[in-house]
Amino acid sequence: MREQVDLHRAINAVSDVVQNRPRPLRDFDQIHMKTGDMVVQSELVADWADKKRLAFIGDGDAISVCVAYLMARQVLSFGPSKITVFDFDERTVNAVKRFADKERLEHLDAELYNCLDAFPDRTKYDLFYTNPPWGASNNGESVNIFVERGIEAVRYEGEGMIVIADDDELDWPKQVLASVQAFSLERGFYVSRMQRKLHEYHLDDAPELRSCNLFVNSLPKNGERSKPSTATAVERLENFYGKLQAPKVKFVRERKRPDYGKASDDEYELELLERQSD
Repeated sequence: MREQVDLHRAINAVSDVVQNRPRPLRDFDQIHMKTGDMVVQSELVADWADKKRLAFIGDGDAISVCVAYLMARQVLSFGPSKITVFDFDERTVNAVKRFADKERLEHLDAELYNCLDAFPDRTKYDLFYTNPPWGASNNGESVNIFVERGIEAVRYEGEGMIVIADDDELDWPKQVLASVQAFSLERGFYVSRMQRKLHEYHLDDAPELRSCNLFVNSLPKNGERSKPSTATAVERLENFYGKLQAPKVKFVRERKRPDYGKASDDEYELELLERQSD
């Protein structure tokens, strides 16, 4: 049984990470998880991935950084042996690298990668984690593309944690869940468990919408099904980021190095005090 986590220290550590991550771009369905749920999620991920090599297929929330930082600060005494983030947003990649360098998180790294391309040939990972675009307008196909890259990262033999919309009052999350489960099973991965309605988000148009953790495990000898990765077919990209929003961007590039912990100088202006005459 794990020791009880010091919640005060955990929240403060996650707050450090939140202060240093890029702002979400809603055009690419980047929506940040609320901070309290990030604390819970980070502990869940660290426990699940203890002593394993973990690939993040995208990570706008910065859960990867939270897990590594909580381990380094000894808030958690367990967690992955290696974490690599694969993301198409250079702001995210650079933020991970800068934070890892600053805090000497030697087991954390990031790589610029678009999931529409073939997955790079890397050492096999044990686990994958993804919180992809939720696929409300394409029956979960956007989720499936991220899941496919995760399966390739573990070479068809391992486990995955998929963060996906979960709402009993809406039809589309149920349809997406069914689609993702069927897609995973076709590739030799079955649903091993599900943690329902776990996370809330800073989502103006649907503040009550939550997500779950969907865990998938490979079937025995499933690694024999492994095949070379290929680029995603164009016909799978319709409504990728929402209705009538197919991908048009290969990478989000970082124009300048921002200090995410401080307000940018283009966000404000100064009105000076009038000098008092003697």
